[in-house]
Amino acid sequence: MDKEFKDYLDSKLADLRGYINEKSEETRRHFDVVSEGLRSDIRMIAEGHHLLDNNIERLREENEAAHKEILSAIKFSYAELDRRIRILEERYNSLEDRIRRLEAV
Repeated sequence: MDKEFKDYLDSKLADLRGYINEKSEETRRHFDVVSEGLRSDIRMIAEGHHLLDNNIERLREENEAAHKEILSAIKFSYAELDRRIRILEERYNSLEDRIRRLEAV
């Protein structure tokens, strides 16, 4: 191979290496910008997820408290109704006894 051709190839190879280095640096900068944007998006999503978790937990606690309150109200109402029914049953039994005694006379 003659020297002139070898110098020409070396020159072109050097140009090619320079071009590849330039493009790889450009690609690297672009990738860094894109990755930083993704990091920011991921951070925002994580913060949103954390807020949602907190809201869900707060709602769960509120729901549990309301559920306990409803159960207490139902127990109280049931006890009150049971008391009233017992009174009515006692009065009914008393009236039946009185009717039997009157009919026996």
